[in-house]
Order: sequence, then C-alpha cells, then structure tokens
Amino acid sequence: MALDQGTSSSRAIIYDEAGEVHGQGQQTFDMTFPADGWVEQDPEVLWKTTLTAAKEALASSALDAAEISALGITNQRETTLVWDRETGVCVYNAIVWQDRRTAGYCETLVAQEVDGRPLSALIAEQTGLVIDPYFSSTKLAWILDEVPGVRERAEAGALCFGTVDSFLIWRLTEGQSHCTDATNASRTQLYDIERGTWSAQLLDFFSIPKALLPEVKDSAGDFGTVASAWFGAEIPILGVAGDQQAALIGQGCFEPGQVKSTYGTGCFVMANTGQKKIRSRQNLLATVAYQLEGEATYGLEGSIFVAGAAIKWLRDQLGLIEQASETSDAFADTGGDSGGVFVVPAFTGLGAPHWLPDVRGLITGLTLDTQRAHLVTAFLQSVVYQTEELLRAMAADGATTTKLRVDGGMVVNDHLCQFLADILNVEVQRPADIETTARGAAVLAGLGLGLHTDLGHAAQRWQLERAFLPLMAQSERQTLLAGYAGAIEQAKKVTL
Repeated sequence: MALDQGTSSSRAIIYDEAGEVHGQGQQTFDMTFPADGWVEQDPEVLWKTTLTAAKEALASSALDAAEISALGITNQRETTLVWDRETGVCVYNAIVWQDRRTAGYCETLVAQEVDGRPLSALIAEQTGLVIDPYFSSTKLAWILDEVPGVRERAEAGALCFGTVDSFLIWRLTEGQSHCTDATNASRTQLYDIERGTWSAQLLDFFSIPKALLPEVKDSAGDFGTVASAWFGAEIPILGVAGDQQAALIGQGCFEPGQVKSTYGTGCFVMANTGQKKIRSRQNLLATVAYQLEGEATYGLEGSIFVAGAAIKWLRDQLGLIEQASETSDAFADTGGDSGGVFVVPAFTGLGAPHWLPDVRGLITGLTLDTQRAHLVTAFLQSVVYQTEELLRAMAADGATTTKLRVDGGMVVNDHLCQFLADILNVEVQRPADIETTARGAAVLAGLGLGLHTDLGHAAQRWQLERAFLPLMAQSERQTLLAGYAGAIEQAKKVTL
C-alpha cells in the first residue's frame, strides 16, 4: 500500500507485485490562509484523511490488512510540523510549503555570514538549496520563536520536528519511530546532502535544537511498523520519499539525464544527475533524488509553486469552470489561442529560477474581445511556459532534456501535453499510470521488501501510454515565448 499525502488530498493505492492496482481511496481537504502569504493545514485533517483513504483502499480491494506486505509513504515536501513527544499533538498548524510568512526574514539572511562566508554560499554548498521561505528551516525557526513556550519545550527535548512523512510515521507507529528519509531531509535546508548528516553549522545558525530532529534513513528500509490498531494488522513501513522524488522513481528515471515533470498543485521538474551533485548557476536546486544502501543519487530540480492550484482557483474563486476537465474543452474551443492573454500565476511568489516571494499574480493582454475560453487557455498555458523556463535553465547547467516524462492529474489533458511538446520542443512521454507519485512509494516499499531485485527490475514496470511530438512552427513558438517573457517582466513589478 502506498500512502500519498499531498497538498490538497490524501490518497492510498494498493498494488500487487506486478504493479497492478487492486484498491484505492482518496480524501480531499482545504487549506487555510490566516494572513496574506500564509498557508496552513490542520495536522489532524492530514492524519484523519490519510487514515480514511487507506481504509477506503482496503475496502475497495476486498483485502484484509494482514495481506498487505509493506507500506510506502510519499508526501508534500517542506511542509513543517512540530508535535509533543508524549501526546503526538502538534503545537501549531502545519506550515505549508507554499507559505511565504518568512519572506522578510529570508531577505535579511542574504547579507549574513557564517564563519566568514556568505550564508547563501554555505546553504548552496551543503544543502543544494537557495534562501527562500519555501524550505522548512525558516518555518521551523518561526514556530520556535513565535509560538509561546515552544522553544523552551524543544530545548528540553519534549517536542519533535518533522515533515509530513515523519508526522505520519510517528502516528502510525504510535510514537515508536521518529524518522525521515534522505529525500525529505534534503528539503529542510538543514541537511548536508554530501555528508548525509544534519548540518551542525546550519542548526546553530537557525537555533534549531538537535533533539527535535528525526533520524535520517535510506529511502527503502525499515521505518517502523504500523500498529494493528489502525488497520487491524501490523504492516512494516519499508519505503519513504518526498512526492517529487517518488514521482521520479515512479517514472523509472533511474539513469542520469532522465527527466520528469509532475503537474499537481505545483509543477516540479527533476533530472536524475546520478552521483554528481550539480552546483546550479541558474538558481535551480540540487537535491537527493533517492538514497539506497547508504548511497545518494542526486537530482537537479526546478520548482513552480502554482500549477493545478491555478485551475482550482479558476473553479473555486472565479467560477469560470465547474470542473477541471473543462479546461480541455476551453483549449479546444480556442484552438490553443489565448487571444493575446498571458498569465503569470504567482499567487505565492515566483519559484525557480527567479525566487521572488513578493511577486504577485498577473493577467495581461486583456481586450474587449477576450472571452472566458481565452482566460482558461492562458492559465493552462502558463504552466507550460514556466516549464520551458526550467528546462532552459537546466540546459544552461548542463542537464539538457531530449525527452520529458510527465505525470500528475493535469496531464490527462491531451491539449496540454501537445502544447508542452510544442513549446518545449521535445518529445513528451505520458505513462500508462499518471499517478506515479504513489507508484514510486510502492516501488520503494517493494525494494525494502525484496520484491524488486534492483532499480532496473523496477524500471521495467514503467509503460508508455502516448508520446507527443513537437508540431509547432519555430516562429510561432518564439513569438509565444517572447510574450510570456514580457509578462514575467511585468509581474516582477507587481509586488507586495
């Protein structure tokens, strides 16, 4: 069973040894926005929806919990929780990866030094990341400093910090395991990804008590045992990875140079760089793609904060669509022509390669001829333009993409996939199973169980459903990219 705890839903999928799906469950939930740029989730909702989804998956499979041989977990990354060691109750809401509350603090960090070196250089060297409120470090520091009594309890060893995977493991094992895997640790901005240890320098700088931290393990291994109280039988937890790394695994991208792009709440492009940790000159992120038998494989990643979230906004806030599938119809109605409208969906700032947390969203090119379908098409296309920016940045860092494997809920849209191929000017490959995040967690659990002898064996499970080849004229492609580049420059002038 794979548990996929995401930003907008919790999902569970049960696979057999051949990779066939036997049951699934899903629970959606909403986030809260207490202030401008703040994004939070109720930890109890994360927990309860995960449990419910797992029970739904079991019920739909007609299997007994005792027939589940292993559990894999994948999760929204960077989202930060702190809880009591005795009760398991969080001291504050989960601060979501999209949250921007520490943007001001991050601005002050850019000019600071550690042991005579710029902090930004130390962070890049040790963690592969950039200074931005996206990561867990400043979120955790905020909880310690702003929630009354928390720092004292943390220093006394009474509290635990973790990303969502750690929180779920703690709850599932009834407090017997406080651990994470190397992929999730690599997103906290507190973990030295070359040495494979928590960074003493960064913990000291951010004033993070080491007693808060989980043990870091391989992505496939022993993370503890699910207590029988939850599903009726004990189940070993044998695989864990952050959602984007799990998608890379689920896409079978085990060779250096293979690239995937996931279109969920946000969009995340990741290239497998093998044993080489690329020091990006383009503000991309070096990260742990997965770690097996103590050896890390690295990835180069670009992060777009808003993808499917923009479509949800069109539905829930503006009422321009009633369901996400209507975006495909709108694209077809316009023939992919947005009527000169461009959208920069910077609802929570711009991610890679810009890293501008104070920039806000922009719709430009509106005229009296602009129709609903033009707007919907422009929002859909904005995800593609942002992906092109990331692939261009990756190429400048030495990671050129010739084929892109795509996954996530948005890629069921044939028009989106074709537009991706046209704008990126590469072959876009859509797998038979687009839920590759959960599949990646299952692959890791299978490795931990010994069902897969190696990654090559696991890669054989990947199946191509359809390939999309570039068809657009280069002149049209360049005109559209120039239009989006102009919209980005406009958006940079729209800040908090």
